[in-house]
Amino acid sequence: MLMIRFQRIGRTNDPAFRIVVLEKERAAKAGNIVELLGTYNPRSKALTLNEEQVKHWISMGAQPTDSIHNLLINKGIIQGKKINVLQKHTPQKNEAAIAAAPTQEVGAPTASVGEVIVEAPMPTEAEVAAEAEPAPEVTPAPEVPAEEEKPAETPAA
Repeated sequence: MLMIRFQRIGRTNDPAFRIVVLEKERAAKAGNIVELLGTYNPRSKALTLNEEQVKHWISMGAQPTDSIHNLLINKGIIQGKKINVLQKHTPQKNEAAIAAAPTQEVGAPTASVGEVIVEAPMPTEAEVAAEAEPAPEVTPAPEVPAEEEKPAETPAA
């Protein structure tokens, strides 16, 4: 499969790129390119590009890399939606999902691939001291049994 991609040229800390068509399996540094389509300097944003050849190679089935795709959209050569080229991060769970999840033992954290383990915040010194002190015991007042009404005793005459 053919790819339209960057081939880095330039010195250390001064990048410049060729935009080339080459086989996907070939390394861009190898120099075995099919065709040179243009150049790009990311510092000065200077771009030279043969638009007709780019359209020709895309119609022939060449796939542009994500960065090249976004560059072509910026210059108006192709239409479409940009592709996010930044690294993908694992999403963090919200606090409601964490609270609803069953609790695990402290010594054995287990997580599946892509899952983020969030531990509870450390207790403050006041909280630790409050847990260490025994709570004052409140003794309930003894219940006084109510006196039952007894029939008045009449003296026997």
